[in-house]
Amino acid sequence: MPHKSGYINIIGNPNAGKSTLMNALVGEKISIITSKVQTTRHRILGIVNGEEFQMIFSDTPGIISKPAYKMHEIMNSFVETAMIDADIILFIIDIQDKSDFKDILPKLQHALVPVFILLNKIDLSTQPEVEALIKHWQSLVPQASIIPMSALLGFNIEAVMNKIVDLLPESPPYFPKDELTDKSMRFFVAEIIREKILLNYKQEIPYAVEVAVESYEESKDIIRIRAIIFASRESQKAILIGHQGSAIKKTGIMARIDIEEFVGRKVFLDLAVKVNKDWRDDDNMLKRFGYEA
Repeated sequence: MPHKSGYINIIGNPNAGKSTLMNALVGEKISIITSKVQTTRHRILGIVNGEEFQMIFSDTPGIISKPAYKMHEIMNSFVETAMIDADIILFIIDIQDKSDFKDILPKLQHALVPVFILLNKIDLSTQPEVEALIKHWQSLVPQASIIPMSALLGFNIEAVMNKIVDLLPESPPYFPKDELTDKSMRFFVAEIIREKILLNYKQEIPYAVEVAVESYEESKDIIRIRAIIFASRESQKAILIGHQGSAIKKTGIMARIDIEEFVGRKVFLDLAVKVNKDWRDDDNMLKRFGYEA
């Protein structure tokens, strides 16, 4: 049989379950997941290989309707690019989301590639509600495959995968068959630290910070990592550090445990906090953090 390869790009509103779906499809924790919106900031590729196919899944940030910073504009550009270069589009919807989707709907209706509309979190709904939504979306986007699912519970993931393989275009693989993602180890270390910040801090703190890995040094027995958390204000720096360093210590311990599991090695993690009040609008800082449209 001829080999198939293609980009399967996941788009949807914040908190629709894009990252949970991505991890379920790839079978590895590629994207960080929290209950907070705007958890994903970058476009992340996860690669699934078979003997006769290569599926390249792309997790994207949630669509931001009113960008407040240049960072938000770049995040939206990741979504735009994902619409353009997709071989298959997965549009995931939280079944309880009452948005009108007026900005994305015309793009789905006029897409020149196969479109899946995935009705996620059906475990939180009733059968009649699910059936009504299937009919609703089939009338709006007649050419789309409408699939009810639960990314968290793994329901209908295999059905989605099988249908994707059927629709992949014939192509040689785009990446070596042993690759899992396009991102570096430093990127995932920074993302793990940022995930713990999202989990440990409230209000604006998680959205006002970014993480940069300054050094990543491997030796025989241990990996030594130094990372800097950049905040927007001195008051945020104080909250991040906490009383006598208690908050940053907790974040560091949680991050180190997950990093060790991810890399399969013992890790020494050194965290520092710095202030750069305009980093979300600073071109050089955004490039440093990987925000390049």
